[in-house]
Order: sequence, then structure tokens, then C-alpha cells
Amino acid sequence: MDKNLNEQDILYVKMFGNFSMTWHGKALAGEAKSLESQFILLMEILLHNREKGVTRDQLERALFENRDIDDVHHALRTVIYNARKKLKKYGLPDVNYIVSEKGVYTWTKEIPVVEDATEMEKMMAQAEEETDPAKKKALYLDACHCYTGEFLSSQIGIVWIAREARKYRELFFDCVNKTVEQLRVSHDYFQMESLGYYASKLHPLENWEIVTMEALTAMGRYDDAVKLYEDTVDLYFREEGLKPSGRLMEMLDELGSSMEHQHAVLDDIQGDLAEEGEPGGGYAVSYPVFQGIYRMIERLLERGGQSVFLMLCTVVDSKGNPMREGSALEELSQRLGEAIHNSVRHSDTMTRYGRGQYLVLLVNTTLEDCKIVQKRINLHFIKGRQRTGIKYHVNSVICEPDIIFHSKGPEDRE
Repeated sequence: MDKNLNEQDILYVKMFGNFSMTWHGKALAGEAKSLESQFILLMEILLHNREKGVTRDQLERALFENRDIDDVHHALRTVIYNARKKLKKYGLPDVNYIVSEKGVYTWTKEIPVVEDATEMEKMMAQAEEETDPAKKKALYLDACHCYTGEFLSSQIGIVWIAREARKYRELFFDCVNKTVEQLRVSHDYFQMESLGYYASKLHPLENWEIVTMEALTAMGRYDDAVKLYEDTVDLYFREEGLKPSGRLMEMLDELGSSMEHQHAVLDDIQGDLAEEGEPGGGYAVSYPVFQGIYRMIERLLERGGQSVFLMLCTVVDSKGNPMREGSALEELSQRLGEAIHNSVRHSDTMTRYGRGQYLVLLVNTTLEDCKIVQKRINLHFIKGRQRTGIKYHVNSVICEPDIIFHSKGPEDRE
């Protein structure tokens, strides 16, 4: 922004999140107005493309693409005429706001504009050229915080807006990664933690929790890092039915390697390791912990003497097909988890694997015992004349052939 300009004489424009305009500290048309307003659509495309302008064809497509209009040229002239009246009414200087030359429309240079999207790009370009590490870091941080949400997020169905939204999303991701590099070099983990949370809030399910975990680990806040990891795994499973990314699991391994404790006697350490309270029901753990337990049991079984089975429980519809989506799936998933927890022994381990799926390690058991566990789970899960059910796949941990149990109704409770 030109420092010689009076801030009162600048039109501030917000494109990230929802559109808004501010003049002399007063909010003009924007978020509170209908997004279908032709005036809003005109202002968005003109102000965002104020340097190079917009052709008449582009304007007409943006404003009238989904409308059946006989004379679009006349309709465009009407929208521009009304826009000029509206801008004057808002208190902007009485100038020719929208300039037309050789079929290209531009915003007047008599009223300067500061737009958040353009500011973000400028700051990133300045950061690229900056040689002072502290200034470079500050510019990247400012650029990241210019981005407050997807570009015109409420209108993502419009072609040109969708294209720009994709561009700025990628730009933001690049900006966060470059900022993290600077924060890592300067050991500014407090800012890194804050940036990780900020990016995760704006774009969930994009693994930005890795940034926060790295910062928490570097600051020695191990309990917070583990809690974040568990919450993240639960979120990914609940929202998308996804396993944690490989990088997220690597971070957990790195976390375990970097944890340091004060010297203590064995009794104190053992007390800290022990589970709090009386154990009840199955031992519910996160997927990475479950994976570690499974691998340990594999090693123990090399000595023989125990029979261990891995059971996969999947919610199915009335036709026996796995349920992968639908409004009822989350409630059914939670109910399945509770049913399993109340049906297995406290020495058995369970974890949520995805939407509508759980894994259970049944220790020191038999194939017949697995069938009994299945019936117990059904008793807790199936209510009334419920049409959904559970399909069971059971494998021996020593790799015996796959065995499938399928239950989908109350008639299997006996």
C-alpha cells in the first residue's frame, strides 16, 4: 500500500471468506447482502481484476450465465448504471467508477483499492526477496494471516471464483510451508504452534496438525502433543473414515524418541505407567497404539502357547453392504464402539479404524469364543427391528485363513 495515501480515501476489499467493502471505516455492501445481487457479482470480479480489467464477454458470463436474457448487452449496461448510482449513494467520490475502453472494463484509478488477496501475494513476493531472516519471517507470517478463509467461499460454484479459490488455497499452503521453514530455523516454536492451529482451522483434514505437533514436541509439551495426535486421528476417522497419514505417524514415533523424563525410582515409574481406575470393558486405544500392541503380540506368539484373533467389525445396511456414508453412520459407529467395549474382556484391545469399522484383538481365545463375542456385540448393538447390522471378519494373528461372520438382525441373538 502506498504510504502517502490517506487511509480514509482507500476502498478496503475483503475476498477471503465472504466479500465485503469498507469505505471511511464504514462497511458497504457485502456479507450482509444477498450473494445473488448483480451489484455484488460485478464488484467482486471488477475489484479483483482491477489491474488488467475484465472483457465484456467475461462480465456477461459472470453476471448472466445461468439466466435467460434476450439482450445481455443491455442488461450489462443496466447493471453498471445502477452500480454507479449505488456507489455514489454509499459516499464514494463522484467519479467514473467503472471505465470502459475497447470492450474492457476496469475499476477507476481515482479510488485506490486495498484487497486482502492482492496483499497476500505482495507480501509473499517481498518475503522471497528479503534477505534479513527476521523480516522475511515477519512477512511470511503476515501473508499467512491475510488469508482468513477460502476465496469467496460462499460462491465457490461460480467458475472464475472456483479457479481463484484453488489458486489461493495452493498459495496459502505454500506460504505456510515456507513460514514453517523460517520458524524452524529461528526456533520460534510458539509461533509455529499458533500457525499450525490457524492452518488446521482454515483447512481441516489437510495434515496441518503435523506443524503443531512438531512445535509442541520441540517445546517439551509431550502430553499436549499426544492429546493433539489422538484428537486428530479421531477427527480424521469421524469425518472422512481415513487412517492417519504416514507423516503424522512418523511424528508420533519422533515424539516417543524425543520424550525425556526426570530421574525416578522404578516404583514411581511403574505407578505412572499403570492404568488409572479399575479396568472395565475393552482397552480402547488409538490406531498407532493398537498397531504397536499387535506387533508386540506377533513377537510373543513366536514362542507359542497362546491363540490370538484379530476381528474387524463393519456396520452394514439391510442388504449386508458396508455403510460408507449417510447421516446415521456416525451414530451407528459410536454405538458399535460402545457395543464392542461392553462385550469384550478388559484384556482385549480395540480401536476405531474408519467410519463404521473397528478392529479388536482377542487375546488367549478360540474361534468358538470369537463367535460368542460376536453374539454379545449384536445384543448391545441391535435395537428393536433395526435393519442395519454388523459384518465380522476374523483372522488368526498367526495367519490362519480368513473367517467371515455376518449378522444383520435380532434373530442372531440366540
